[in-house]
Amino acid sequence: MKQVPASEYNPMEAIKTNIIGAENVINVCIDQEVKHVIALSTDKAANPANLYGATKLCSDKLFIAANGLSGRHRTRFSVVRYGNVIGSRGSVIPFFIQRRAAGILPITDPRMTRFWITLGQGVQFVLDCLEHMHGGEIFIPKIPSMNIMDVAKVIAPECRTEIIGIRPGEKLHEIMITPDDSYYTLEYPNRYVIQPAVSWWDAKEIRCGNWRNSGARRLSVQQ
Repeated sequence: MKQVPASEYNPMEAIKTNIIGAENVINVCIDQEVKHVIALSTDKAANPANLYGATKLCSDKLFIAANGLSGRHRTRFSVVRYGNVIGSRGSVIPFFIQRRAAGILPITDPRMTRFWITLGQGVQFVLDCLEHMHGGEIFIPKIPSMNIMDVAKVIAPECRTEIIGIRPGEKLHEIMITPDDSYYTLEYPNRYVIQPAVSWWDAKEIRCGNWRNSGARRLSVQQ
């Protein structure tokens, strides 16, 4: 379940799908000895303010911890985290296009910003991370953040806007990396990699092995 209002209205269904469902996937992958597994996450999992984000944060934790659970099976798990996929189901862009004919675009808050990625970019990023993952990383692409008013002006410059207020569980601004996670984060030219703070993680192997370390530096976000 990927929509904030639906998860707020159906909390138990969100938990069953996003958390218990994640556990089911982990157990099946270990049982079937799948080599590499990438879980798709969301910017809403970073400092979650709604149930959807909380379930995805829990899902992320489960997939990272699953590397220790797999043991001798050697199934490896990592996570990819990005923002809104342009044109996806429930996205504001198809909604704005649909409402354009009415001449009025509903805006929750004119200050609101969101991260955006195209479907093609998202797919390619996942495939790239799947190829180079070590297990335990959270991969984050460097993608733009846009103000909702700028999006509205591009899609329907002729329309006027109507402020309707923030919906339950929504944030004004999403983040990709929390200040606490920044201590474990490496920055690469086109992505960030959050390393897990667990005993089985071999930081030397990730920096000297699969990932080309060109341009990498340790990230530090101020509180």
